[in-house]
Amino acid sequence: MKNSTHRRNGFHPARLAGALVLAAVIALPVQKVSAQNTGGVSIADKAAIEKIVRDYILENPEIITDAVRILKNRKEQADNAADLQLLASNRNALLNDPESPVGGNPKGDVTVVEFFDYRCGVCKRIHPIVDQLVKSDPNIKRVYKEWPILGPNSVLASRAAIASRKQGKYLSFHKVMMEANSAFGESAIMAMAQSVGIDTAKLRRDMRSGETDTILRKNYALAEKLKLNGTPSFVIGDTLLRGGRDLDSLRAIVAEARAREK
Repeated sequence: MKNSTHRRNGFHPARLAGALVLAAVIALPVQKVSAQNTGGVSIADKAAIEKIVRDYILENPEIITDAVRILKNRKEQADNAADLQLLASNRNALLNDPESPVGGNPKGDVTVVEFFDYRCGVCKRIHPIVDQLVKSDPNIKRVYKEWPILGPNSVLASRAAIASRKQGKYLSFHKVMMEANSAFGESAIMAMAQSVGIDTAKLRRDMRSGETDTILRKNYALAEKLKLNGTPSFVIGDTLLRGGRDLDSLRAIVAEARAREK
């Protein structure tokens, strides 16, 4: 009677024995086994154990899937914990840097920080999605982090954008450049700057300033500290996103961040 009860509950002595053998073998330290028994595992014993394990896996292949799933979950948990620590140690640089342009509601209860490159195709595709996210939620603060990683023209475009802050034109200039289909040579950048009313002579001077250099260096250093691997990358609350997301996913992450703040 006991045996039938165990089987109904998913328990089977043979499966348990197999699982225990498998666990024991996996736990064994890797070692060289000689032809003679030297106090470790003999060749005969090793072969017998390997057969038991092989037979058990063939009869219960789902344990491989389970093991892979467990390992994946553990890695995700470890990665999330590491990201939380990175975000905590760099929180002030992410949220309160006075030299980072701000959009949306500067007093919003959730902050969306974006690292981007004007020549990044994914950044361009997600730009209207992030715009819609911010426009549809009046309590989002948006922080812009220029991170030009795709070559000299990317750096040139970021320098121009950073310098445009001196003329109070950053947000309009950013929008034009993010929506432009351009290689971002200097003449093209200046034409875009003129289209939003920027004094291009002053812009050129400010692009070469030490202040612009400092802002770029800080952004590069911050991206490295966060272990970012490309653009776009986002920080929303306690979530670090490497890569783009759709609108529903971003809204869900914002809602989670807002709930944690309450």
